[in-house]
Amino acid sequence: MERSNLMSAVRRSLSPDAKIEVPATWAEYEHAQGYLDSEERKFPRLWYDSSSQLATVVAAPSPLHSDMVGELVDHFADSCRDVMRRGGISEKVWEGLTVSSATTNRKNTDDGLTIREWDGAISYVVNDDAKLMVAFEVGVSQTYKSLQAAISWCVCSLHCRLGIAMYITEKDRGERPTVRSYASRQEQGAAIQHARSELRLQLRRNPFGPLVWNNITWFGKLREVVIETFRNGNPNCPPEAVLEPTQSFVIVRDGRFSGQDVPPNLREVVLGDCVPSHILSGNEIVSAPVDFFRRSWFEMKIRAAILKTAIERVEDKSRIAKAH
Repeated sequence: MERSNLMSAVRRSLSPDAKIEVPATWAEYEHAQGYLDSEERKFPRLWYDSSSQLATVVAAPSPLHSDMVGELVDHFADSCRDVMRRGGISEKVWEGLTVSSATTNRKNTDDGLTIREWDGAISYVVNDDAKLMVAFEVGVSQTYKSLQAAISWCVCSLHCRLGIAMYITEKDRGERPTVRSYASRQEQGAAIQHARSELRLQLRRNPFGPLVWNNITWFGKLREVVIETFRNGNPNCPPEAVLEPTQSFVIVRDGRFSGQDVPPNLREVVLGDCVPSHILSGNEIVSAPVDFFRRSWFEMKIRAAILKTAIERVEDKSRIAKAH
């Protein structure tokens, strides 16, 4: 079992945001998870789907991935609270809203146990029980099919009311950089700071990339950013169903902002998606739009995340030369 394909994938050096699916038995999954637990490693993480007998090896997220998850969830939650505050809903009610990220969920199905996690979520606490209301998934240069399956699983298997997915694709960066060695930590730090200054200047001219330093593209131009909503209208929908989006908006296309007409509530998101029906029963505020998407915060935050991701890549390719 030490030589299983899953163990080989777990021990590999993975690029940020990578997800590798490996056919594996439950015993192979348990063995690989035990190895990660014994090593006390935060990444990679392991998911498992008993129905398809597939393990997914999940690499650490890039700053672009983790920052956009955080921004989506936080702006969404803040907008929900603002709607309730302006509508005169008591603080006791809107404080039931909770946010979470990277939460592992174990779901028993007819085929066995399925283990995976969502990127972010809005839940509502009632009688000490947190009910999942809205799930968020962000995919950075992963296949659209896998992102669609991930958000569909949250909606169909975990029964949240609404799924929101952001799909981000970066153009190919071409030549991959080699490791650069520096004589001292001071020299390394100065080079990284120089790269940061140069890339920050470029970001002003190219707000969605590319970012180039020393003839290497450290972040490719954003090919596309799409935000979509997912709902399950079929109460008998199987847990493994893959849903089509109910709304889909292109925010960035080929390095340019194209989301001028994206409605702040994505044309459908209302307070009733975030709070259980009986909490606001008979109150018309349940249909109030949750206007969480704004061009201003999106552009500012994604540009900062692009810069952080590029600098992280520069740092990953820099080393202190060993003394002989």
